[in-house]
Amino acid sequence: MTLIEADPDLPIIRITREFRASREKLLRAHTDPELFVRWIGPDSTTTRIEHWDARTGGSFRYFSVRGDRDWAFRGCFHDVRPDRLVQTFTYEGDPDGVALNTLWFDDLGDGRTRLRTQSLVESFETRDGWLRSGMETGVRDGYRILERMLTDDAG
Repeated sequence: MTLIEADPDLPIIRITREFRASREKLLRAHTDPELFVRWIGPDSTTTRIEHWDARTGGSFRYFSVRGDRDWAFRGCFHDVRPDRLVQTFTYEGDPDGVALNTLWFDDLGDGRTRLRTQSLVESFETRDGWLRSGMETGVRDGYRILERMLTDDAG
């Protein structure tokens, strides 16, 4: 189950989900562009990578594509470690809306990992706009695909 919460006191969105996969596999799915494009976003979109350098100090730019429309996203990888990923994230349709995303990969043992994410944005208005944008559908669809992908690739 994917839990998506808006912090009542800060302009933060928190997402938590447990996966039947090792911390290493889950981190790789977030940093390897060939894996990332297989699961990110709503079922109704595909992803095209323009640039991807998933290392501390690296950057990325990708497009979510549906039919003849696309939406561009970009950011920088500030810290890439086995237990944590810190990056900025910007939807280019709102270039001033930069989020600081932190992802924690908590090893639960027995081949399970809890993924905790936190997205800090500049205002409650921006945060609430993200929540109204359909972001929740993309997160839930993507994590469902990711779970299946990680489980299928485990064998």
